[in-house]
Amino acid sequence: MKKVMLVFGTRPEAIKMCPLVNEIKSRPGEFETTVCVTGQHREMLEQVLRVFDVVPDHDLAIMKPGQTLFDVTCDVLLRLKAVLEAERPDVVLVHGDTTTSFAAALACFYLQIPVGHVEAGLRTRDIYSPWPEEFNRQAVDIVSGYYFAPTEASRRNLLDEGKPTDRIWVTGNTGIDALATTVREGYAHPELEWARGSRLILVTAHRRENLGEPMHRMFRAIRRVMEEHPDTKAIYPIHMNPLVRKAAHEELDGFDRLRIVEPLEVLDFHNFMAASHLILTDSGGIQEEAPGLGKPVLVMRDTTERPEGVEAGTLKLVGTDEDVICREFSRLLSDADEYARMSRASNPYGDGHASERIADVLAG
Repeated sequence: MKKVMLVFGTRPEAIKMCPLVNEIKSRPGEFETTVCVTGQHREMLEQVLRVFDVVPDHDLAIMKPGQTLFDVTCDVLLRLKAVLEAERPDVVLVHGDTTTSFAAALACFYLQIPVGHVEAGLRTRDIYSPWPEEFNRQAVDIVSGYYFAPTEASRRNLLDEGKPTDRIWVTGNTGIDALATTVREGYAHPELEWARGSRLILVTAHRRENLGEPMHRMFRAIRRVMEEHPDTKAIYPIHMNPLVRKAAHEELDGFDRLRIVEPLEVLDFHNFMAASHLILTDSGGIQEEAPGLGKPVLVMRDTTERPEGVEAGTLKLVGTDEDVICREFSRLLSDADEYARMSRASNPYGDGHASERIADVLAG
């Protein structure tokens, strides 16, 4: 029986790792499963754990006010050491591109414990965009022994870097698996009732490299376009970062067709996506999830590590220039053919069975 430990610490990681936790735990004859959370996020992480009914075996509880990347890296590295030495797993699974994933993979490397990278091979090739995520994902792939690539393009990235062919598996993205648990018929919410009868625009914005003037431009563009389209309403579940909140309130307060709400639990957020007309975001995971629900996505970033969505036509990269965002946002609201083209494009990120494929590989 293989002893598998899964380590994650942020809300986005948890959304994509919890389906895998539950798949591996459903095979008790094949695996002994241990879950370790770092607590890089706290309240937002616990919300996801509740939805998927995942109870961690270990909680490093690293989160503290004003934490920096130095704090997260050092605290995960030091506190995870004792857990790894006590558990001695056969393989440790980490996800994606967070500082938790990087530090956990490094700890495993120091103890010579094999690492499995879920969502391996994503690349922008610009080490500072997104920052620090692009470095984190590349560093994790350096020390990994199992590469679970979500798409064929990710697999090609890994092969281009010399990763061994027989250690790479194209599995789809576990974020698509999560939608089967969270999106529900008959879902209702007061904010969705408020938006009924309008085209709902869902907004997220939080990325570090967009803090400051880029974020102000993003918010101004959204407000400008919505002022020209009175049949729209927007909901913005705001990030906890005080700099994000300051920019949002400075640009969006007083506009009564856009509601700033507190962060939504994953079940709520996925159902808000399902109810939306289109999405403007600088997030990563939403670029994969929204196409699975037939929702066009405008990505307010200069680069994306998910080019498959751009090529498939489910995403459009619009950067942070105010006029460009206005032009593309207006086009999707005004051009029915363009909207239909994006909303009907096939999702390149999977069929909802990625967790099963990963577990099959580990059991082999």
